Amino acid sequence: MQRPTRIQCKRVYDDRDDSDGYRALVDRAWPRGMKKEQVAADQWFRQLAPSTALRKWFGHDPQRWEEFQRRYHEELDANPDPIDALLDATAGQPLTLLYSARDTKHNNAVALRAWLINQFNAGST
Repeated sequence: MQRPTRIQCKRVYDDRDDSDGYRALVDRAWPRGMKKEQVAADQWFRQLAPSTALRKWFGHDPQRWEEFQRRYHEELDANPDPIDALLDATAGQPLTLLYSARDTKHNNAVALRAWLINQFNAGST
């Protein structure tokens, strides 16, 4: 399993770029008003999104960000299969995690990116 050469987060509503590499949609719900061609995701990894209960609890409240990340990272730790599938799919190319939230700093893609980088730095996965 090869690690991605770079991991970035990008709003699904932003234009696709040649440097995006493998584009993975990581939201549980399909982005509003978007057709499959517009999203231009290589794959939809809805199983990597936070649980519905956690997502609703968080409600994109920046004051809950640290606790959201902690709980979300616990969910990721408990379910490694989707992570393995994502890393297998990237095949050592850049990885772009797509999300639809308006907040570019406090969303599940940012938390997932942080978790992945932490895992690589720890030497696991």
